[in-house]
Amino acid sequence: MTDEAGTVTGTKDKNYNIVWFVEAALSNALRLETYIADAERVGDDELADFFRRAQGESRKGGEQGKELLAARLASK
Repeated sequence: MTDEAGTVTGTKDKNYNIVWFVEAALSNALRLETYIADAERVGDDELADFFRRAQGESRKGGEQGKELLAARLASK
């Protein structure tokens, strides 16, 4: 992968990467809700707990990304 300097997206702003990260992290948290339900449906508590922990980390990443983006946008 080459370094993207705005030639593909038209946006050199590093904040774009933060926006993308937040979207991906929160989308993953939503997807994991389905995986948790699937594991619970078959009675696999170990797998459901694993997916819950992963979901928590995705939420955490999303929140941290939102905080970072807000701080960067406030300083402009």
